[in-house]
Amino acid sequence: MDLAHAPEEEDFRARLRAWLAKVLPTLPAKPAATDWPGRRAYDTAWQRMLYDAGYAGLHWPRDAGGQGATPTQHLIFLEETERAGAPYVGAGFVGLLHAGPTIAAEGTAEQRARWLPPILRGEEVWCQGFSEPDAGSDLAALRTKAVRDGDSYVVSGAKIWTSHAEVADWCELLVRTDPEAPRHRGISWLAMPMDAPGVTVRPLRTLAGSTEFAEVFLDEVRVPVSHRLGAENDGWRVTMVTLSFERGTAFVGEVVACRRVLGALARTARANGRWDDAVLRRRLGRLSADFAALWRLTQWNVSAAQRGGGVPGTGGSVFKLRYSHARQELYDAAAEVLGAGALDADQEWVADRLSSLSYTIAAGTSQIQQNIVAERILGLPKGR
Repeated sequence: MDLAHAPEEEDFRARLRAWLAKVLPTLPAKPAATDWPGRRAYDTAWQRMLYDAGYAGLHWPRDAGGQGATPTQHLIFLEETERAGAPYVGAGFVGLLHAGPTIAAEGTAEQRARWLPPILRGEEVWCQGFSEPDAGSDLAALRTKAVRDGDSYVVSGAKIWTSHAEVADWCELLVRTDPEAPRHRGISWLAMPMDAPGVTVRPLRTLAGSTEFAEVFLDEVRVPVSHRLGAENDGWRVTMVTLSFERGTAFVGEVVACRRVLGALARTARANGRWDDAVLRRRLGRLSADFAALWRLTQWNVSAAQRGGGVPGTGGSVFKLRYSHARQELYDAAAEVLGAGALDADQEWVADRLSSLSYTIAAGTSQIQQNIVAERILGLPKGR
C-alpha cells in the first residue's frame, strides 16, 4: 500500500475537516451511557447527517449504496472524525460494520435493496445473535434450531450477549437448519425482525452499568426463507465473512481513539509529575510503538480487503489478537498515570477501562484468534 497521500486525498481531508467544524457544534448533548434508547436516537441522527453529506458507507462499494472510497480516504475519514471528537457508530455498529458489509458481499439484489439503504440512512439498527448460553466461545456448538415450514423457518432457542438487542430492528441470526449435519455444516444465516411474535429480549447489565447486551429468547419465531443469506446450510461460510469484517475492519476507528488516549496520558503524566518515572515512560513508549504498528496493520488490512473484493482476510485475526491485549494494557497504564482517585472521579475513564476487559472475549476470544493464526496463516497442524 502506498502510504503517501495524493493531492485529491488531501483535498478530501480538507473538505471533511471543514464539514466537521461546521456540524459538530450543532449536535445536542450525548445521552448517558446507560440510556440506550436515547443513544440509538443520537447515533442514528448522526448517521443520517453523514448520509446527507455523502459520508455514509464511505468505503462500501457503489453498487451497495456506498461511496466507493479508496482505502486511504476511508482511513482519513476515521482519523479526522476521531480527532474532531465526532460520534462513533454506537448503536449502529452491527449494521454498519459487519451485518451490512456481509449483506453487500453475500446478499441477493433484493436483499441488498431492502436492508442496505436503511442501514446507511440510520433508519434501522441491527443486533448480532451469534453466541448462545451453552456454547461458550464455540460458535459451531450453537443449538438454536430453524425448521422449514413452507416459505418460513420456525426458529426456537436462545442467544446471549446479543449486542444492542433492546433497541434493534433486525438481528443477524445463526441457526441450525440441519441437526444431523457435522457441526460446521447445517448452519444458516438469517435476518430476523426483532418485532416478530415469539421474540423476547432481556437486557443484561454489564460491569460498567450499561445494557448494550441482552439475552434473546426465541419461541417458534417465523422468519421468511427469503431472509436467509446464502444457501441453506451454508451459514458457516457466510458467518466467516461476517467475522472477517468484525475482526478485520470494524475496529479500525478504535485504533485512532487509543492513540489519542495515549497522547492524553503522556500529557497528563508530564503535568502531574509521573513523567519522571522511567519505567512508566518506557511503558507508554512501548504502547506508542504497539499502536503505531497496529495502525500500519490496519492500513494493510483495509487495502487488502479492497483488493479482495471488499472482504477482509485472516490478517484480521492477527490485528484482533494484538489489539485486544494492547487496549487492556493501555487502560492499565491509565490507572497508573491517573491514580485511583482520578479514576473514581472520571466515570468515562472508568467505563473505558472496564470495557477494555471484554476485548479479549468479544469478536472471538484470544485463544480462538491464536488458533486461526496458527492453522490458517502459519499452516501449523491442528491441536489435539
